[in-house]
Amino acid sequence: MRLAKVALVDGECRVGLLEDDQVKLLDLSQVDNCVCLSDVLHSPDPIGLAKFLADPNTEPVPLKEVTLLAPICHQEVWAAGVTYKRSQVARMEESESAASHYDLVYTADRPEIFFKADPTRVSGPGEPVRVRSDSNWSVPEPELTLVVKPDGTLAGFTIGNDMSARDIEGENPLYLPQAKFYKQCCGLGPCVLVPEEELDLPATKIILTIERDGSQVFQGETDLGEMARSFDDLIDWLFREQDFPNGVMLLTGTGIVPPDDFTLEDGDTASIEITGIGTLTNPVVKGT
Repeated sequence: MRLAKVALVDGECRVGLLEDDQVKLLDLSQVDNCVCLSDVLHSPDPIGLAKFLADPNTEPVPLKEVTLLAPICHQEVWAAGVTYKRSQVARMEESESAASHYDLVYTADRPEIFFKADPTRVSGPGEPVRVRSDSNWSVPEPELTLVVKPDGTLAGFTIGNDMSARDIEGENPLYLPQAKFYKQCCGLGPCVLVPEEELDLPATKIILTIERDGSQVFQGETDLGEMARSFDDLIDWLFREQDFPNGVMLLTGTGIVPPDDFTLEDGDTASIEITGIGTLTNPVVKGT
């Protein structure tokens, strides 16, 4: 099941069930204290609740007649790093002084986890993601994103774009917050997949495509079978000494890194496709 936040043509924000090229709107007023997408996702049975809330008196809306919004309400967004071998190699290449740290964290019990964004810094489908004005080497990082309930259980999955200034992080790992956390630093969407069965990790592909002036300038592919850590392990570490009363989004790391001579430019378009979820597409802007 795929659930989304959508804006109708009159500007009204609703929660909908995506089915092919249509959106079946949910009537949240049928349940007390259910006012947004996260209330559905955080329920004991999101799939059952969504089916119950599907409004039988409203015709499905064509997908082309709505605007998909970032599927986030009040959650914080966190991220895990160096969870794929390709990411380990890239981090070691970009930071000679800290290469051993990235090598060690890939195999350590404790993962790298950091704060990524609050909802005000998140871009939804079609909205711009940003390259910092003081960065000359920035890339998108396509990542499966875990949608986690306040009690630490997994509600579903979405697509995340962990925008990263590689030159700033590579200069000094202590600059990581500046390389990762700034306005329009994270893309999320286009929906949340609430799986009815366990994901087939090797069969779940992640494809990153970058276009410039209408032409493809990069494409890379990986699959979830390449991840070195499990979802449960990452969630367990995130929730140690932490409370998330609004739930939390957790980006799980990237296995696709463009070559070292590539950097995003103003006007580029980054598209991330993940099997079963869809495609998140964002234009790129560079700060001035």
